[in-house]
Amino acid sequence: MKDKGKEWETRWICSPRFKNIKPLQLLHREWDLSFQSPDHREDLKNSHTMFRKSFQLSGKVKKAVLNISADDHYRLYVNGVYVTQGPANSYAFCYYYNQVDITEYLKTGRNIIAVHVYYQGLVNRAYNSGDYRQGMIAELWADGVQLLDSDWKCRDMKEYGRNRTIGYDTQFDEIIDNRKKLTGWETSSFDDLDWDRAAIREDDDHVFIPQPCDNVVIEKRIPVQIEKLSDGYLLDFGEELTGTFCMRAAGHAGDEVIILYGEELLSPDTAADANIRPGALVRYEMRCGCRYEDRLILVEGDNELETFEYKCFRYVQLLTEARVAMEDFQVLFRHYPFDDSKCRFHTDNPLIRQIWDICRNAVRNCCQEGFLDCPSREKGQYLGDLTVTAHALYCLTGDTDLFRKALMDFAHSTDICSGMMAVAPGSFMQEIADYSLLYPYQLLLYYHFTGDRGFLKMLYPAAEGVEKYFEQFRNDLGLLEQVNTKWNLVDWPENLRDNYDFALPHAPVGKGCHNVLNALYIGMKQCMEKLRMILQIPEDSASLPTAISESSHSKASEAERLKQTFIECFFDKKTGLFVDSTISRHSSIHANAFAAFFNLAPEENNIAAFIMKKGLCCGVFVSYFVLYGLLRLGQPRAAYELIINKSEHSWYQMLSEGATGAFEAWGKEQKWNTSLCHAWASAPIPVLTELEGMDYPFPSLIPL
Repeated sequence: MKDKGKEWETRWICSPRFKNIKPLQLLHREWDLSFQSPDHREDLKNSHTMFRKSFQLSGKVKKAVLNISADDHYRLYVNGVYVTQGPANSYAFCYYYNQVDITEYLKTGRNIIAVHVYYQGLVNRAYNSGDYRQGMIAELWADGVQLLDSDWKCRDMKEYGRNRTIGYDTQFDEIIDNRKKLTGWETSSFDDLDWDRAAIREDDDHVFIPQPCDNVVIEKRIPVQIEKLSDGYLLDFGEELTGTFCMRAAGHAGDEVIILYGEELLSPDTAADANIRPGALVRYEMRCGCRYEDRLILVEGDNELETFEYKCFRYVQLLTEARVAMEDFQVLFRHYPFDDSKCRFHTDNPLIRQIWDICRNAVRNCCQEGFLDCPSREKGQYLGDLTVTAHALYCLTGDTDLFRKALMDFAHSTDICSGMMAVAPGSFMQEIADYSLLYPYQLLLYYHFTGDRGFLKMLYPAAEGVEKYFEQFRNDLGLLEQVNTKWNLVDWPENLRDNYDFALPHAPVGKGCHNVLNALYIGMKQCMEKLRMILQIPEDSASLPTAISESSHSKASEAERLKQTFIECFFDKKTGLFVDSTISRHSSIHANAFAAFFNLAPEENNIAAFIMKKGLCCGVFVSYFVLYGLLRLGQPRAAYELIINKSEHSWYQMLSEGATGAFEAWGKEQKWNTSLCHAWASAPIPVLTELEGMDYPFPSLIPL
């Protein structure tokens, strides 16, 4: 999916500190042993830079559009007013830029565009960073005339200190020293005479494409409960929120306020832990692996605090030993535009209503510039999670733009591996075979929602690349065996695999032919055949093994032939169930749910009864395939009963543990690092949409 990219009237500018540093090349296969991660200068990590540009307007303009991008991230102000932030994360060879209408912010006379550019410098799932690509580019078209040049002023922001990283090196903690802060720099009255000139990056290698979805929006949220403590405050915002905390404070220069964030409060046992800060009430050492602790150092008099990097939390505790007055507590709740006012879901069942609400909240929190698995530990867009979250977002809001962007992101990742990456974009390289095989289904789902044949045609080569990539692992029967270049996941965490009887190390998988990967492979083949039918592309059997090709006189499609082989290899006629591998007689819920989802079961089977007996003894992600598998088996009532079941593997279990957003696992203790906001658990939304017969343009269930 190569693009020549946009041609700009201006140049890429950067902080002078980055001007002469060559970009690092970080894209590689996950298990490429020849790749050596390059070193990165510590002094250039966590770099916040202010850029300013002034221009004159002789009168009112009818239309002013700012084209802007920055690496890694920008916040845009026009004449002192916050406008937006972006762009969505992307690879340098297909880097997104935003088109922002700023007409309402302009005035006659002198105007200022001010941009806060952040370069993180870490290798993770959240940013394509750690590569020394820092800076920004912008051009302003006002009534058809381009008003900007590349002569900008800039200065480093000194107030953002840090001690450590958080989560999977997702972000830094923030030690914000207001004594070093320049206030009012976003306004036209600020004097930037002594600022540096921004450097022009002559050899910038970004290739720019328009961002296909909106930027995130901001909502102000105030606490639902404020408790005054002897040494500060405890704030409860009522539910999981993804965003930044801000407040006003007054005190003396050097006074400090410790800021603790958490998804839950500490239990009496945990609070007594010697490693926990004395007086802490919030579980800031979160079970998901994030230590959410920031610090504010005051300037004399009045202070405003706004942290920069977003976190996911419900509670905030403020601790201080000084006499600091604090007020105006807010969270700037950030998420992708989320208008569910047209969603007419209704139920008289209070449990269903609660399940819907926690799933909805998880979707809204996890839909940022991409479909994040969680907005705390990883902040990454995973290909598998996309299956559930994009489907749920559509059912809630009708939006498909974020889905479109995500499909493009993963198509772009085929520049790294034709078999597709599991996380895209991002500078952290991870590959999961199961997820790659779901991409054609996702394309078909998008087409089902939009009818956009042109987009389907554009991304078809990426799907075909995935199909061809897995051909190398076919055995003589045409099934996949020893897919040893990518992780074979089946489900996560491991303790929710229902004793799936096949060794699945996170290193290259061993020899053998197992069920789930082959069910996904045949499902991928089904979807590819459907895509070719829609696009009127003739089937090509040239890449098939001889044993399969010689039977090409048969009218059955390749997917149908593979289905029969799958049944012969994995179906136990005595039990009416599928087994986990060709050398096992164990039947897990996974071996049967994926087979049901892709209509691979013979007509006479006991899968529905087996699933109902087992319950959701799987991960929350796989529940999507379990529930839809039951629908494909003609068992809608069974799917409904599983959604409302009250076992330890249920959404009821999450609610009983105080969930305000769907969890990463069924319960807090069912995974060693459970995040309490994970949209891959939102399967009830599309399934209930199906069951309630809601009036949407298309039904949720794609016929395969």
